[in-house]
Parts: sequence; C-alpha cells; structure tokens
Amino acid sequence: MAQAAFAPEPAPQHTEPSFDVLRWHDEPWTAQLALDLLPETNGPKVEVLSGSVIVTPHAGYDHQDAELDLAFHLKQAARRAKLWLYLETNVVSGEDLFIPDIVILDAPGGGRTTMDIGHAVLLGEIVSPGNRRKDIIDRPREYAAAGVPFFLRVDLRNRVPTIALYELIEGEYRPVAAAAAGTRFVMREPFEFSIDPGDLLGEEAAPTGPGPESADDEA
Repeated sequence: MAQAAFAPEPAPQHTEPSFDVLRWHDEPWTAQLALDLLPETNGPKVEVLSGSVIVTPHAGYDHQDAELDLAFHLKQAARRAKLWLYLETNVVSGEDLFIPDIVILDAPGGGRTTMDIGHAVLLGEIVSPGNRRKDIIDRPREYAAAGVPFFLRVDLRNRVPTIALYELIEGEYRPVAAAAAGTRFVMREPFEFSIDPGDLLGEEAAPTGPGPESADDEA
C-alpha cells in the first residue's frame, strides 16, 4: 500500500499582528511585512535590514535622558525652520525599516505610521554601549546610502557627552561640527542650534544599597 506523501504543517494563520510570526516566517523580511505582521510596541525597537528583523531592547537611563533633553531643545529650533522632529519613529528606505533615535523631516508625519526616508533631513543616533558599531559605523553608512543630508551622533561614553554633526558630501558623511561636555556645540545647517552637551545628562545614580523593602525587613 502506497504511503501518503509528506505534507509540511501549514504556517499558523494569525488574525492579529503577533511576534509569534518570527518563529515560522522564514522568507526575507521587508519593511511592509514587518508593519503588517508584527505588532506595534513601546518596548524593543523592531527594524528590518537586508531581509532580517532586528530586535533591540531599550537602552539605559542615560540614553533615555539624553534623548529626551536633546529632542526638547532640537524640536524648538527645527520648528522655527519649518521642520518636524520625532523620536524613534518608523522610517522606510526601500525594503528596510529604520527607527532612528532622532528623526527630523521636511514634512509632518501626523496621522501616519511611517515616513519615507526621502523626507528625512537629519537622522540622529545616541550611541549605546551594546550597539557601538551599529550607531557609529553601520547606520551612518546606511543613511548616507539613502541620501539623508545630515547625520547627528551623540556619544555618552564615560558619561562625558559629545555631539557631532555630519553632512552628506559626495556620498559620504563628513564632520562639520563637534563638541564635548563643557564646550558649546553649534550648528548652522540644516538649522541653527547650539547646546552644551553636558546638559544632556542628569544626576548619576546613587550606589546600590538596601532598598525600602530591605529596611522594613530588618525593622
């Protein structure tokens, strides 16, 4: 008696976006697939690069502190130049999906889930200790290849913030302004803005010790 031919188990059909799809979808990913199949999240960043999904957890408190403070000051300057600033929003470049820390666009993104990278005037990354290569080498190269005019990098190494601005010239980013904590970072393009990088970080956490619960337990 002939045996029935083996039929692979069909992939699960999801009615709503779910991270479960990462377990069975083995075809190359695109930005649109990720937007269609994966849920929106306020947790880890979910990006797509060269057909692969990249999931990155949130960075530490210094990163979040610097990102918020820089965005607060940058946004005011950007609006005066009729530009729009957003934090960690979806930027589509062909089949890739990026979520830069700082996104400055030449058009408002209100009501949209994504914006094409062609609207990006400046993209910025705050260097994370676990992603130094990505923030210093990979992302600038990818943004340059997509034609983004300006790239801004903030480095918090040793809690001594530095800011550097790069302009796209002949297909490569070249430095046009830089400063470290205690001096003034000044840029003229794509809009006028200045800040002491040292203002981006708050107070350092106190040494770890017994918390309230431990104190209560000892009482």
